[in-house]
Amino acid sequence: MNYKLALSDETLLSIEKPERYIGNEVNAVYKDKDKVDIRFAFCFPDVYEIGMSHLGIQILYGLFNSYPDVWCERVYSPWIDMDRLMRGQNIPLFALESQDKVRDFDFLGFTLQYEMCYTNILQVLDLSGIPLFSRERTWDDPLVIGGGPCSYNPEPIADFFDIFYIGEGETRYRELFDLYKDLKESGISRDEFLRRVSGIPGMYVPSLYDVKYKEDGTILSMEPKFSDVPKKVNKELCTDLSNEFYPTKPVVPYIKVTQDRVVLEIMRGCIRGCRFCQAGQLYKPLREKSLEYLEKIAIESLKNTGYEEISLSSLSSSDYSKLPELLDFLIDKCNEKKVNISLPSLRIDAFSLDVMSKVQDVKKSSLTFAPEAGTQRMRDVINKGLTEEDILRGSRQAFLGGWNKVKLYFMLGLPGETDSDILGIGDIANKIAKEYFETVPREKRGGRTVEIVASTSFFVPKPFTPFQWAPMNSKEEFLDKANKTRKGIMSQLNQKHIRYNWHEADATMMEGIFARGDRRLSDVILAAYKKGCIFDAWSEYFKFDTWMEVFSEAGIDPFFYTTRERDDDEIFPWDIINCGVAREFLLREYKSALTGKPSANCRQRCLGCGATSYGVGVCMEEKSGA
Repeated sequence: MNYKLALSDETLLSIEKPERYIGNEVNAVYKDKDKVDIRFAFCFPDVYEIGMSHLGIQILYGLFNSYPDVWCERVYSPWIDMDRLMRGQNIPLFALESQDKVRDFDFLGFTLQYEMCYTNILQVLDLSGIPLFSRERTWDDPLVIGGGPCSYNPEPIADFFDIFYIGEGETRYRELFDLYKDLKESGISRDEFLRRVSGIPGMYVPSLYDVKYKEDGTILSMEPKFSDVPKKVNKELCTDLSNEFYPTKPVVPYIKVTQDRVVLEIMRGCIRGCRFCQAGQLYKPLREKSLEYLEKIAIESLKNTGYEEISLSSLSSSDYSKLPELLDFLIDKCNEKKVNISLPSLRIDAFSLDVMSKVQDVKKSSLTFAPEAGTQRMRDVINKGLTEEDILRGSRQAFLGGWNKVKLYFMLGLPGETDSDILGIGDIANKIAKEYFETVPREKRGGRTVEIVASTSFFVPKPFTPFQWAPMNSKEEFLDKANKTRKGIMSQLNQKHIRYNWHEADATMMEGIFARGDRRLSDVILAAYKKGCIFDAWSEYFKFDTWMEVFSEAGIDPFFYTTRERDDDEIFPWDIINCGVAREFLLREYKSALTGKPSANCRQRCLGCGATSYGVGVCMEEKSGA
């Protein structure tokens, strides 16, 4: 169907990348708005190129549009130039497909992937003309709902949302839509409707809970206001991924985006139990998709998109039990169609390298390893399950296979870190370079040499991980550690073959505040937005000084959320949510970390995390007993 563009040609020609705002891409879904009951605007609160690369939105966009009575459209944060223009000309924010005002929709859904996008949520609400606070909205406004990893501690943005969906989106939205259709025209108040929503599993309605604080600033209690509102909200989980909806007609953008390829999700969850990793806990237990299902989805998706690359998506692709068979199938089909296969999230082992040599053009690609820490002691603390011998053996096999570029990822500021652990980063990078010169004879190098890029990010303790109790480093400590890492690398024999990058400490500090923050931060986020903070995830627009000014004006100490260690029994802002992993298990793992004791993975031995209650996936497999 033809829809009139919300922006004139003159306006579109005056902004950067007008394709971000016109819709009508391949596989975009168009419906007759007079023949649907529910209109859902789905927003990724960042620029189009980032949001279009997100698999979760593609899944739910396809699922919602498979319902005859629902039309789901997409919304992204307008880029800086467009934001300025919309404010200057009073142009309300619109959805891409129909170009209709977002304010006219029934639901506005946000996927919450990264804490540094919080001010962009306010940008989207503001440009849409939707009241920023849930308490100020009426039935004339859309219901504002959030989901995704940051919804597992939604408290810093709780005042801006009507509902948070906790868990995997495929299971309960139909129930929410049916309730909305049944009650919207019944004369029921919006508040009463939200109370009824709280009865749907996985739905957290923050306005229905009272939070009280102790004198020291920690939480005294979080209690529902009514007896029929659940005391805890349980995570929703797909139990049979091979029978869930998966989009084989994802929307294909006009312009280059971050992930320009078919994404084939092969499983959810992870067996590894890295203590720093939030996703590893949130998506437990590991559940695989069947080989037959993946083969069918892969062929359909390639046919429907015209993409020239397919990427296997999971937290640890090497752990997919049918990976050899899947790759044999894909290699066969993709060679026919001249399609590349990309394999992120592989572990460093002979099998993975053998696989990569089959599917990648070794002359073009670099190999990525994530040792995460510079010493074995520290890798045991974080339960990485990777030895120096594994890393060097993997490097040797990679060099023999024709690779000469290696990317290494580490974290600085991990609990219990010492100077030895920091200097170990340069040491292991040097050993990998040495391995190259010992493995590849000069005459076989073809004029090339080894290139190693070591990157460090700064560690942020996240909710629902064993490190949720841990203190986080200050900005000054982070920068001091980055400086020590750089000096350690520069002191190595092979330092001219090693390049070093590090993440920004300011942005990491803000991420840490929001990751473990509480409801008192909503006012801080709003004040920062009013002072011009948007696109905080983009270093060129991040205004650290403005944020510090806002904290000072609000009388809130940002370090309360970052640098202090939590007591074992402290009530956390996210304790209202049950992610399927027991707090006792996480505390046990934290104590094991402090003594440097590693734990088994889920296929070796069950550690009693609580995920067996779902009765699916790896929890039901025979253990190896290692």
